[in-house]
Amino acid sequence: MKKVITYGTYDLLHYGHIRLLERAKALGDYLIVGVTADDFDKTRGKINVQQSLMERIEGVRATGIADEIIVEEYEGQKIDDIRRYGADIFTVGDDWVGKFDYLNEYCEVVYLSRTQGVSSSELRQKNRNLRLGLVGESDILRKVSNESKYVNGIQISGVYGEDKKTVKELLDDVSVYDEYDDLLNDSDAVYIITSPKHHYQDIKHALEKKKHVLCESPIALSRKECEELFALAKENGCVLMDAIKTAYSTAYHRMLLQVKTGKIGTPKLIEATCTSIREIDSTNPEKMERSWNSISAWGPTALLPVLQIFGTDYKDRRIVTWLDNEKYHYDAFTKIDFCYPDSVASIKVGQGVKSEGELIISGTKGYIYVPAPWWKTEYFEVRYERQEIFLSVGWRRNSL
Repeated sequence: MKKVITYGTYDLLHYGHIRLLERAKALGDYLIVGVTADDFDKTRGKINVQQSLMERIEGVRATGIADEIIVEEYEGQKIDDIRRYGADIFTVGDDWVGKFDYLNEYCEVVYLSRTQGVSSSELRQKNRNLRLGLVGESDILRKVSNESKYVNGIQISGVYGEDKKTVKELLDDVSVYDEYDDLLNDSDAVYIITSPKHHYQDIKHALEKKKHVLCESPIALSRKECEELFALAKENGCVLMDAIKTAYSTAYHRMLLQVKTGKIGTPKLIEATCTSIREIDSTNPEKMERSWNSISAWGPTALLPVLQIFGTDYKDRRIVTWLDNEKYHYDAFTKIDFCYPDSVASIKVGQGVKSEGELIISGTKGYIYVPAPWWKTEYFEVRYERQEIFLSVGWRRNSL
């Protein structure tokens, strides 16, 4: 019996997928189809898959072509699967020509031509087209613009910033708008990274025009303003979200699961540190007006594990801040201690003070240690009792 093995995401299963599976089956007597897991797609930067893993598996099963369906979960699994199932032929679409030649050591590799004019990416782009406007002067805008190219259906409509010279230098290939209203009129949603003191007004104006908003935290500088903005978003049927990338990463999510499933017992202490060195000219009013102080730049990220694990019902807190410029409320360093009924937490954030950016979660049976920079790490360690377990998880590299 000649066994054939192939892999794919099979999102929004279409005629092109079916033709490829039929031709793969024709290469042998028994066809094994590997469907990529959600997490594996994310680690490869494929973040806009529309269907769940089970929906995609059922789609492949319903064709009746596959003799066996497996799940692809990690890099290098193809070699393991070829050996495990004794596959004689590995096949994939010809848009991957040369990519899998290394598998010739283990079996025959065949590249099949794809059905022209049919693509899941094109279908997703057609159904989910969105014009995204960029607002601000931060160099992060360049990263957002570049990474948007990996997401089907996202089109950068343009950028608006008060400092036109800086904006043009950052994004020389993107249309620069002179007026915020003009950008909003040509966009379905906006990504905002202006000075935190301007977030409330910038977000409110976008929501009033019924545009979706993704904004770097903090969304506003007071609870009242924040609640008002979320109420306005709900009223106008708009999405309003914090742009905290760490919260949606596979690595961070897996770490939280380790805590919540009791791997380290009951968590009692959390220590989170986020710092960076930023040279701010405190004598330049224009620069200071747009600057991000430590608590605004790093506070939301450092607070993330504390509030998600311990919650917001702390009994007491203590804040120690070094104000480098009182007029603009620029803190170069801030430390916050939280006291809960049966646990404690501490965060340290700095834009003018550098420290080891690590995360430690201590429990009654062990602890989790995430090295610097923990907010975008690929690895973390879980240590409990007298054993040591090292867990490796993927980091989503091309994502918004």
